[in-house]
Amino acid sequence: MRHVFCVLLTVLFSVAMYAQSQTLRVDYVFSGTDKATEISLDRLYSFDGWAGRRVNLDKVPVKGNGQICMTDLETGEVVYRQAFSTLFQEWKTTEEATQLRKAFENTFLLPMPSSKAKVKVELYDFFGNVSASLTHVVDPEDILIRHVDPVPAPHRYLLKSGSPEEKIDVAIVAEGYTKEEAGQFYIDAQAAVDAILAHEPFGSYRDRFNFVAIALESEDSGVSVPREGVWKKTAVGSNYDTFYSDRYLTTSCVWKMHDALCGIPYEHLVILANTDTYGGGGIFNSYTLTTARHTAFKPVVVHEFGHSFAGLADEYYYDDQFVEYYYPDMEPWEQNITTLYDFGSKWDDMLPKVIQIPTPVDGDVWEKIREGASMDSLVGVYEGAGYQSKGVYRPYPDCRMKTNAAESFCPVCQRAIARIILFYTE
Repeated sequence: MRHVFCVLLTVLFSVAMYAQSQTLRVDYVFSGTDKATEISLDRLYSFDGWAGRRVNLDKVPVKGNGQICMTDLETGEVVYRQAFSTLFQEWKTTEEATQLRKAFENTFLLPMPSSKAKVKVELYDFFGNVSASLTHVVDPEDILIRHVDPVPAPHRYLLKSGSPEEKIDVAIVAEGYTKEEAGQFYIDAQAAVDAILAHEPFGSYRDRFNFVAIALESEDSGVSVPREGVWKKTAVGSNYDTFYSDRYLTTSCVWKMHDALCGIPYEHLVILANTDTYGGGGIFNSYTLTTARHTAFKPVVVHEFGHSFAGLADEYYYDDQFVEYYYPDMEPWEQNITTLYDFGSKWDDMLPKVIQIPTPVDGDVWEKIREGASMDSLVGVYEGAGYQSKGVYRPYPDCRMKTNAAESFCPVCQRAIARIILFYTE
């Protein structure tokens, strides 16, 4: 028993050593085609402060489309692990990826190790298999790690529940706001925070979050719209027409964005674009980017935050993808969709005792909703999700992850979000 206790203390001490007061920023290039994937290390930075989680450092709550893992070089102990998705992996599913090779910037924030550590980054294919991997050693004494002493950008806390070390730190970032429009940005940022906290379970766990609005200054007002020949000089270089989709609003200037935010504690990013053109995007543990001036701004920013914060999948479907994302002989890692391949790992425990699978979305369902039936009683297995009308299933007739008209996250999505919040804080 004493031996077990000593081993436990050793592991806890090893993990604690890596929850230092410095951050290691690692920049990578992910490149390739639809069939080939390569990972390259660009450079390393360090700066004071660590705003990331200080619990469950050696685990991930969901698998994601990739993971980065830091282990102690001497003991082999896993001291930090993070799951993520990338814009690059999404691009690999487009027709363009069959015709040329492209490269994408990616940045990860890790706790600075106190001694030599091994960092391994992996990307996964549709079946969860490793499609690319890179391992390198980080020596905290390496003279080529660039230490940064930043001057923080203008910012304002909209909700401060505690210190960055204790809370989940979300940065609301200005994109396409000039210096003169900073006041409007703070108004829009407050609206985004209010919209997120108006949805459960965020409202119930509001005391576990800090929200800070960062008024990055753009030379031009608005954002780039390539289909109209409009290219603007903005803080994080975002643009519509990502992958030639009109409403897909993203940024590929990831390194530039993290440069601009350095000096302010953050773990999760919500970028607000100063435009009234509908659009947005959300990438798990990367960023949410959405218009701030469109009438549907509030439901859209909450929907996209569901992607970037909790790794939730889209529950709508158009059957217009160049390739399918989900297949019958694999179970998606996202908690709110299923192919029924391993449904026991999803929301099987939340189904009513008597339920038809697939669950029909008929007039009876909508009548129950109109009559105020409890949300739990309507949890089912409804076909159509993950961009596919057949073979992929969602847990609820309508949800914030399906349409802007839905009033809330469904019970399954709420549980998924709560699990992520608890993972970060307990």
